[in-house]
Amino acid sequence: MTALAKTFTQASAPDLAALDPVLLQHQVAQFLYMEARLQDTHAYDAWEALWTDDAIYWIPANGDDIDPDRQMSVLYDNRSRIGVRIAQLKTGRRHTQTPRSELARVVANIEVTEVLGNEVGVRANVVIYEDNLRGETVWAARNEYRLRMVDGTFRLVRKKVALVNNEKPIYTLSFLV
Repeated sequence: MTALAKTFTQASAPDLAALDPVLLQHQVAQFLYMEARLQDTHAYDAWEALWTDDAIYWIPANGDDIDPDRQMSVLYDNRSRIGVRIAQLKTGRRHTQTPRSELARVVANIEVTEVLGNEVGVRANVVIYEDNLRGETVWAARNEYRLRMVDGTFRLVRKKVALVNNEKPIYTLSFLV
C-alpha cells in the first residue's frame, strides 16, 4: 500500500476535513474517474456497488433547480430502484441498448464544495459521447455528488445529473449517466 493510500485509509472516518485538501481533491477525482469508467464499460455490478443504502440518483427535467417530489424528473431513483434499473439493463432486453451504446465520457472541473465529517459535496462537468445504431450523440451535464467515506473508500450517497439541455425533449436515455 502506498503512503498516499495509507494516509487516505486512516482518514476513512470520522473527519475528512483533517485531510490535506490536495489529497482530498485527488482522491475525489480518482473516484469520479473510476465511476465514469465503470459506466462507459457497462460494468453494471461494480457501478451498483458504489452506492450507499440511502442513495439517491437524480436526473431532473425542465431545469436543474426543481423539487423532485413535486415536479417531473427524467429519473429519481432510490437505492432499491437503482438495483432494479441495473437488473433490467443486464437482461439484454433493453432494445434501445441492443447492441449496447459505445460510450466515452470526460469528467472535468471537479470541485470539492463542502466537507462534513465523513462526507464531501462535489461538483463536476461531464461530457458523454454515445455511439449507437441511431448515430452519435453528445450529452453534457453539470453533476453534483455527495460522497461518503466507508471503510477507506468513497461511496455515492447522492448523484444529481443536470443535463444541459434538459428543458428540451430528450431522446432515449437508456444508459447510465
